[in-house]
Amino acid sequence: MIVRIGNFISWAFLPLFIPVIALALTMYIPSEEKNLSHPSLYLLDDDFKSQIIFLFLVFGTLAPGISFLLMFRRKLISTIEMDDRTERIVPLLIVFSYCLILFLLFFLKAPGGVLPKYIYAIPFSGALLSLIFLFINYWTKISLHAAGGGMITGYLCAFSAQQLHFNYLIILLGFLISGLIMSARLALNKHTPFQVYLGWVLAFIVTFYCNLYYPFNLF
Repeated sequence: MIVRIGNFISWAFLPLFIPVIALALTMYIPSEEKNLSHPSLYLLDDDFKSQIIFLFLVFGTLAPGISFLLMFRRKLISTIEMDDRTERIVPLLIVFSYCLILFLLFFLKAPGGVLPKYIYAIPFSGALLSLIFLFINYWTKISLHAAGGGMITGYLCAFSAQQLHFNYLIILLGFLISGLIMSARLALNKHTPFQVYLGWVLAFIVTFYCNLYYPFNLF
């Protein structure tokens, strides 16, 4: 029973789903930016919201997901979850590539902060995390699932910190999702506690920083 619940939670909150879930939560829950000169996610036109979510779904979920399935069918990876640490190098590079493509798509097609900054910062943080995890992977099998929980929680904390009005209970949802994910990975014996907590903490810090301080006065 515990194994079934753990597997269900692991599949329900795959890291590839997290950016879409996080973006949808902040697009459709009422909020108001503290800096009124910044475009608001909530006030975007509904059709435009759908287009943005579609792009995130294609580049952040479907494209890498299909790539992983093809790798599995060609036996380049032994399991879809990539239980073998050595099999994670190419998938992490794939995620990095698609996140970078999505970021550049928005950055080049809508330069100068035309869109709410979170639309740029989410794929940017995803690309950065993929590179960080790629290097850590040579040392230990960091939990990518736990990183997904850290991403959504870090994003919600950074987003809420920049709003005049927001349902802050949503942040509790991020921590609840994180707790479920980390408990599931530990119950399934997929990772050590250190690998789980490291994944969550790094993802939280990077995502929080990117979404709070983007564009870093660099672009």
